[in-house]
Amino acid sequence: MNRRLDCRPIEILLVEDSPSDANLTIREFGRAKIANNIHWVEDGESAMNYLRCQEEFANAVRPDLILLDLNLPGMDGREVLAEVKADASLKQIPVVVLTTSADEEDVLRSYNLNANCYVTKPIDIHQFIHVVQLINEFWLAAVKLPVE
Repeated sequence: MNRRLDCRPIEILLVEDSPSDANLTIREFGRAKIANNIHWVEDGESAMNYLRCQEEFANAVRPDLILLDLNLPGMDGREVLAEVKADASLKQIPVVVLTTSADEEDVLRSYNLNANCYVTKPIDIHQFIHVVQLINEFWLAAVKLPVE
């Protein structure tokens, strides 16, 4: 069943260590025409605990989409992506890598780890907002997300 048709919000896990980037992303997704809930964690360990409903995330809602920064403290986004895509219960969740890195090695490695797309965050705030709006429009309005 399509979440957009049954009026349930799309659940999004935002894994981002920058509070300013997280706040901008949350604000722009809040302006979406499609109902969504964003759950924000600041590091890779918290992301995996959230996804596995462990520790303080025992009652976490399974996300329909993950927005993942690569450059995280501790367990980085590459490690999170590898664990998510290696886990049979999580691998079908689409992962959008949203990072400042434009390094070709990061792009290639992310796709080799089965990222669903790779987006480089612009430094300019207006361009960053535009990129978040494009992600919002594509992943929330155009794409049919898997429903578990």
